[in-house]
Amino acid sequence: MLTNDRKTELIGTYRTHESDTGSPEVQVAILSERISYLTEHFKTHVKDHHSRRGLLKLVGQRRRLLDYLKRKDSDRYAELIRKLGIRK
Repeated sequence: MLTNDRKTELIGTYRTHESDTGSPEVQVAILSERISYLTEHFKTHVKDHHSRRGLLKLVGQRRRLLDYLKRKDSDRYAELIRKLGIRK
């Protein structure tokens, strides 16, 4: 589960300026954390199909944010992909 402390830590790591909380980098980092949590959840709860739908929605949302970032600034996109260890 994504706690407030972990979320604050992610925002601090990926923000682009001092008061940044909603840049694509921050949003993708938070989504990636939630996706990894759900991926681990499904290793023990194989038949949880309702949460699997939520996971697919999160993955799609992250993909759209990454596509947006790639269109706007490919250098920031490449750096974010490298930092998060996301393939592609």
